[in-house]
Amino acid sequence: MRVFYTIGIFLYTLGIRIAALFGHKNASLMVKGWREVGTVGCASGAHLAWFHAASLGEFEQARPVLEAFRQKHPDYRILVTFFSPSGYEVRKNYAQADIVRYLPMDTPRNARRLIDTYKPNIVFFVKYEFWFNYLGELRRRGIPTYIFSSIFRPNQYFFKWYGGWFRKQLKNCFKHLFVQNEESLKLLKNIGIEHCSLAGDTRFDRVHQIALAAEGNEVAEAFLDGYKGKVLVAGSTWPPDETLISQFINHHSSLKVILAPHVINEEHLKQIEELFPDSIRYSKINDEHSSLITHHSSLPKILIIDNIGLLSKLYRYADVAYIGGGFGVGIHNILEAVTFGKPVLFGPNYHKFQEARDIIARGGGWSHSNYDELLAHIMPLLTDSEAYSKASQACSDYMNQSLGSTDIILKEIENEK
Repeated sequence: MRVFYTIGIFLYTLGIRIAALFGHKNASLMVKGWREVGTVGCASGAHLAWFHAASLGEFEQARPVLEAFRQKHPDYRILVTFFSPSGYEVRKNYAQADIVRYLPMDTPRNARRLIDTYKPNIVFFVKYEFWFNYLGELRRRGIPTYIFSSIFRPNQYFFKWYGGWFRKQLKNCFKHLFVQNEESLKLLKNIGIEHCSLAGDTRFDRVHQIALAAEGNEVAEAFLDGYKGKVLVAGSTWPPDETLISQFINHHSSLKVILAPHVINEEHLKQIEELFPDSIRYSKINDEHSSLITHHSSLPKILIIDNIGLLSKLYRYADVAYIGGGFGVGIHNILEAVTFGKPVLFGPNYHKFQEARDIIARGGGWSHSNYDELLAHIMPLLTDSEAYSKASQACSDYMNQSLGSTDIILKEIENEK
């Protein structure tokens, strides 16, 4: 089976290289990054911890564990690898890591080369990262390897009739598997994996850190200064989300909205401005800071966030949060809003996200498939103080009860040493 797996990896690699030749941006970045993997090794005698995340979202899950590990073991150097440009290009200068690289494709040669270069003493993979040539090489060398914030589902190949080889890798290559929920734990135990435990999702620790460290935003505060009504913060929105929100705003013009679209190219921003005529871009207020803030009472009702990195800090200004992506492949991060105790609304494609199912069950979030459903869910939150207070408390309680995954993981690792 390993031969067929490796052939599949070679074909996948070939596809990426061909795409790079034809100018595909992400493919070109990956191919260029693969060439840099061996340019820096580990200093002689130094310990090294290797953290691997697929992309930016998984990296944010890794950060609490990485930073706590570094604080506990300051003698270790830290290697961070990414599979996707969405992680590497944003975090390639991450200050808590000594080395940041792309992960070369999972061939036996690349696995030997990377491990020979960096000589890790301990390895952490995040969530769904199962690269079996790397894992096999780490096992052969006796390097303790962990995976955390994992979720397992019955439809994964590990649990199919043909999944025997994959189950064997899962059982033999990880020293311990830390999973997010009881279903995952039960699935692993049913296939004979006992070195696993329930640790929850480290994203809760990460978004809590962000919330504690978040500073106020002067532009957003100027936009809202003197305003006594309700505020909707809509984050990571796509056109179907924006259409629904504009329909709602047309009937409830007193509401102020901070809108942070997922895509911020000029074409999309112009489309948003057509949907929301009474709007202003964040960059315009920032560029003309003094004059616009002086006359803040005449600012439009819609603030369009046209840069990256602000959203997690802006949810604090919301009464209600709308999380985009639910009319596409799946919703974006709801925890950044929930950690501030803000009730959340999102589209119908949320079922793969444990936290979305949890927050609905607790009464802190709602899903909608059309405008009427959105209206039915949002209006009580804007008009009924008791209903709002109950939903907000459900969000806060959920966050508080979900913290601590990082401590569970590090404690177990220390016990296993």
